[in-house]
Amino acid sequence: MATQPKVLVLGIGNLLWADEGFGVRAVERMHLDYEFDDNVSLVDGGTQGLYLVQDVRAAEVLVVFDAVDYGLPPGTMKLVEDAEVPQFLGAKKMSLHQTGFQEVIATAGMFGELPEHMLLVGVQPVELEDYGGSLREPVKRQIGPAIDAALAYLARFGILARKRPHALAEHQTLASSELTMERYEGGRPSDSDACRSGDARVLALTARGKR
Repeated sequence: MATQPKVLVLGIGNLLWADEGFGVRAVERMHLDYEFDDNVSLVDGGTQGLYLVQDVRAAEVLVVFDAVDYGLPPGTMKLVEDAEVPQFLGAKKMSLHQTGFQEVIATAGMFGELPEHMLLVGVQPVELEDYGGSLREPVKRQIGPAIDAALAYLARFGILARKRPHALAEHQTLASSELTMERYEGGRPSDSDACRSGDARVLALTARGKR
């Protein structure tokens, strides 16, 4: 029997900045809904940057979920493969995590250990400047199609996912159970309790203190 390739499915991004969290939410959902053979690793890469380089160097097939500024209409999903992946991860950087992951790819390349096959499943963000916010609906709706695209890509290499008879509970996520989608969205205070665009109450106090 032929040896199965070592596969890394990676979600990168920052859950705390609205659509920046797309990559993590996608790999999180994939983990809850599907199971794979032992040669496939699903990883919440968050904003770890160069800490991920050993995982990338060890992979033969790499799938990355991320929010990417393609310059397309918000919520648009675009697939990029192989040699084009570093180009798009480096273009129009939105945040430090993208710079970090571009360095991961570059470092793996310096060692001559880039994965032979790479797929970037990117979605154009709607909103990034919302600290504590969650995915906007056009981006959230792309989680299912993004997972389908990744599964179809992996199937080209004979890597088949098994749909779980019952999805795992949210607390069985890859990430912290404190940051599951339901708890994260449900626990966010209202704008009146915690304004995120410069709280007028604090600004007024600051202004009075300067008089």
